[in-house]
Amino acid sequence: MLKYIVKRLLQMIPMLLVLTLVVFFMVRLIPGDPVTMMLGQGAGKEAIAAETARLGLDKPLWEQYLIWMGNLFHGDFGTSIFTHKPVLYEIQNRYPTTLTLAVGATVVSTLVGVLCGIISAVKHGKLADNILMVTSLISVSTPSFFLAMILMLVFCLWLRLLPVSGFDTWQAMILPIVTLGTQEVGYVTRITRSSMLDVLGEDYIRTSRARGVAERVVIFSHAFKNAIIPVLTAVGMRFGSLLAGATLAETVFSIAGIGRLTVDAVSQRDYPLIQGCILILAVTFVVINTIVDILYTVADPRIKFD
Repeated sequence: MLKYIVKRLLQMIPMLLVLTLVVFFMVRLIPGDPVTMMLGQGAGKEAIAAETARLGLDKPLWEQYLIWMGNLFHGDFGTSIFTHKPVLYEIQNRYPTTLTLAVGATVVSTLVGVLCGIISAVKHGKLADNILMVTSLISVSTPSFFLAMILMLVFCLWLRLLPVSGFDTWQAMILPIVTLGTQEVGYVTRITRSSMLDVLGEDYIRTSRARGVAERVVIFSHAFKNAIIPVLTAVGMRFGSLLAGATLAETVFSIAGIGRLTVDAVSQRDYPLIQGCILILAVTFVVINTIVDILYTVADPRIKFD
């Protein structure tokens, strides 16, 4: 296992290098000049030129990239153009909130989605299956911002059970997590149902039932254990969507997370902050998927590390 983990970590290096190239040069394609936005349209040419030189933005792009990469290897993500604070300082104050939001949505959507998928597969073709499939379709099709508004209207304004914004208490976490995870519930439900239906048609399942093994044991110990690999893959891949989708939840519920920080950085053309936020989110996604790969062998010992 250790050899496999080291191999995966080494595979991350070229991928992250390519990512730094894409992020760096794509950011420079955003219309607008950060210096002009910072100083204002009325700033003189000399002031703009001096500030541009101070920030190193007057250098060729390839040189700016090499300087940035050199700083990264020393753990320096740069300094925010607008707040004048280190990028890592800005991120570390926001990152735990976004990670909590994404992980919470993943846990909720996985538990609910897997349970609904198992029920749908076991009740295949029956009323419960049809209801769950329609519900999952609605779940996947409902825009997150619309769901957020409905939840806020019902639980915050009408029933007054939950706070309308923030993320500092468990009550405040409920609506953002539900909003973020709802679409994933429908997705996980469909993946689980499809995988379970494939397994339930296998000969060893029919043999277990013929031998009188309890249905609960057949479903959870035999069938689901062999159907879990596609579910793990789906959950790992969708975690990236949750990280990206956290921006919407953070904006609607006024949560100070890294997604909202990225949006603010883009609107201000804060190059170092944009690059730092995207890199941190990308590394998180890669690490989570590596963990999912390792979990494959826990779920199915027949899978070997290469």
